[in-house]
Amino acid sequence: MADIDWLCEEVEKGPYGPRIGAFFDFDGTLIDGYSAAAFFRERLKIRDIDAKEIFQTIVASVDMERRGSDVSQLMKIGMKGQAGRKLADLDDFGRKLFLEKISGMIYPDARLLLDAHRHMGHTIVLASSATPPQIIPAATDLGINNILCTEIDVTKDGIITGNVKGPIRWGKGKATAVKDFAKKHKLDLEQSYAYSNGAEDVPFLKQVGNPRPLNPDDDLKKYAKKNGWPVAYLTMPHRHNPITLARSAAAIGSMGIGIATGFGVALINADRGLGASVAASVGSELALAAAGIKLNVHGEENLWSDRPCVFLFNHQSQLDVMILGALLRKDFTGVAKKSLEHDPVFGPIGYLADVAFVDRSNSSAAREALKPVVEAMKKGKCIAIAPEGTRSPTPRLLPFKTGAFHMARQAGVPVVPIVIRNAGELMRPHSLVISNGTIDVAVLPPVPSTGWTTKNIHDAVDEVRDMYLDTLENWPTD
Repeated sequence: MADIDWLCEEVEKGPYGPRIGAFFDFDGTLIDGYSAAAFFRERLKIRDIDAKEIFQTIVASVDMERRGSDVSQLMKIGMKGQAGRKLADLDDFGRKLFLEKISGMIYPDARLLLDAHRHMGHTIVLASSATPPQIIPAATDLGINNILCTEIDVTKDGIITGNVKGPIRWGKGKATAVKDFAKKHKLDLEQSYAYSNGAEDVPFLKQVGNPRPLNPDDDLKKYAKKNGWPVAYLTMPHRHNPITLARSAAAIGSMGIGIATGFGVALINADRGLGASVAASVGSELALAAAGIKLNVHGEENLWSDRPCVFLFNHQSQLDVMILGALLRKDFTGVAKKSLEHDPVFGPIGYLADVAFVDRSNSSAAREALKPVVEAMKKGKCIAIAPEGTRSPTPRLLPFKTGAFHMARQAGVPVVPIVIRNAGELMRPHSLVISNGTIDVAVLPPVPSTGWTTKNIHDAVDEVRDMYLDTLENWPTD
């Protein structure tokens, strides 16, 4: 049994209700790495750090490593480096860094563990020595509302003073914060859970009756063994090893073979639609097989029960193109952003399938580009479109736009929601590296567009998005 399985099973067999706390450390526990290091590297990259701060940071880091000193000095150096800047700008920097870097560091299994506590009605708390800009974007994405962290001192005008506000939530400081939070919210600490990876968090872990070292360092592992604490490890998809890189190259090559075959069929038969079907089905299945990816599809019959239609899919990864090709196989086209028209992989597929490339910055041009798509649906062709409008950097569902629903209404066809659960875990956004594994897909029953109007279209959008949320939270098992 994988560690995440017994961790979740333990939670689900335990007590229910909001008086049970689930306290999570952040760096090294929920994410594979350290947010402070990601911030430091990004600041170096954009030359937002001077030589003095670099030197002081290195000295403090060595002091922590060799002498076991706490994180206080390192954090104070970082705060001084931000003095005089607007906190709002640092918050924006944190959100941008989360989308580009930290989102990809979150352990997929951590989401499952959080869901287990959420289903049991527990009070979930993120407890970290990090500052709000480092952790709030991640907490928001993970659905954690309660945050105990190190606060930044600012002036009334929101300017960073260069000082820490209040205690640094590290070691005993974090333990005290947890104890105070539990008292304020009347939590039963004896039945609560705490998760951390570092020995400095022993005082924090000792606050609860169920301490759970997660991805522990050597010192915490020794302490856990001595005190009978069960230890667990979360895993990340394998990336950047020779086998994964070879599979990724083979998958891209296989997709190219499928596209070339499709072009050949189109030329021989003077039928671009037939070529598109060959490229989609053959190329996608070859690429997924080469990458070592299997599809576990629930509700496959809904792909064929009411065509033509608008196929909706939640967009996480470039893998979505291969997934859709393998699922839909024939008689479909799509909508994509204008910049992909000349993409070496997607561009040829778009040409064969007669994809509508839309300039999202020009709404009137976008509407004109979609008119032929509506006409194609009236003549029996399906369309595949991501209602989010862009890729989500995490499994969290973005807001839906109305465009796909207007097209379904105008063509008089239903929408068919395709819910993809974990494509982003096997191929990160903007990455060409694919990890092997199984991707879960749920195809929901067609949703008729009958009765939709320009006035109630937003209600339809909300209804369908709720279907996605419910499916992702309660994945079908039969």
